[in-house]
Amino acid sequence: MSSAPSSPASSNPAATRVYDAVVIGGGLHGLSAALHLARGGARVVIVEKHWVGRHASGATAAGVRTLNRDLRELDLALEAMDMWHAMASLVGDDCGFHANGQICVAETPAALQKLQARVEGLRAAGYVHEEIIDTGELRRLLPELSHHCLGASIARRDGAADPHRALRAFRGAILQAGVELVEHCGVTAIERRGQDWRVIGEGGRSWTAPAVVNAAGAWAARIAALVGDDIPLAAKSSMMMVSERLRPFIKPVVAIMGRSLSFKQSDQGTLVIGGGLQGIPDLDKETSTARMKVLAKGAHAATDLFPAVANIRIVRVWAGLEAKTEDLLPVVGPSPNAPGVFHAFGFSGHGFELVPVVGATMADLVLRGGTRRPIQNLKAERLMARAPSETAAAREHAS
Repeated sequence: MSSAPSSPASSNPAATRVYDAVVIGGGLHGLSAALHLARGGARVVIVEKHWVGRHASGATAAGVRTLNRDLRELDLALEAMDMWHAMASLVGDDCGFHANGQICVAETPAALQKLQARVEGLRAAGYVHEEIIDTGELRRLLPELSHHCLGASIARRDGAADPHRALRAFRGAILQAGVELVEHCGVTAIERRGQDWRVIGEGGRSWTAPAVVNAAGAWAARIAALVGDDIPLAAKSSMMMVSERLRPFIKPVVAIMGRSLSFKQSDQGTLVIGGGLQGIPDLDKETSTARMKVLAKGAHAATDLFPAVANIRIVRVWAGLEAKTEDLLPVVGPSPNAPGVFHAFGFSGHGFELVPVVGATMADLVLRGGTRRPIQNLKAERLMARAPSETAAAREHAS
């Protein structure tokens, strides 16, 4: 923690106020980090290029999922699930979270066998959050599911939330906690100043603190490069479709083993259909372009599972912008090259559920110098270490 703040003698408060942490990025992960830091006694400023939730956080399907999580992030996800079930105590609102379960349906014997093998492997490792259900239980939970489906895996505490309620709740909570929020100001440079970092924004504004949290989403690799971390990062442009309002007929979130589909019904009755279908991202223009032919694959998968929706109308589609790492796991942890800088990005399409626990992890790292939370598989070094060998392999292949 830094020294006490000096008196505001200047007309520019940012020039005199002392901060303990600067959070770059006003998506949900940046908001969560700032909230946990402020609740821990830190003086925090969030610097956001546009406005809170402008990109991935405002375009997410808001799945709250432990089902089929990579084992390397599973323990973190399970803690996050407990936090979601108590979300109102964190931000004063449940963020529209409904724990109606998430289901992964098997259409073929081979798909069912894969799901069974996963659940058996989890059981052997001591995890009991997933289970296999037969056709009888599947029909009870999803009465309008096509009868060609043979079974499924389910995580009953999983569910989905409302992303816009979540953004409003986290934004309100950080302001109430005393976090300073600076919107419409991109970060252009980060400079070392003794034991501190000076974060410079557009128009010459700057903020100085001993700690910086990089939660800049799809642009986080560019922020990391400003402090000497060369972290390979790609971009995703996940697309979603929303239907007209229908009578309620499905409560769980549904996926298909081996196909790109995420299918749920909102409180308003609309169907939200996605599942990793990709549009065209452009980080420089900060745009995502939807691809209708690809969206048609998602529509086809949805009607295969639920024939009754074959003739409904789709009223809108969208595509977000988010970061994707090579192994599809996020970067969560300290910078390898810049003491006092901490990364939280690269969630690769499954970061929404992790929001509360990653924010708490950032607070651990900044305020206590370490964390007991299991992030050993999520450090930036794992991606940075691959780069030289991959480059050499590419040269050898080209020669």
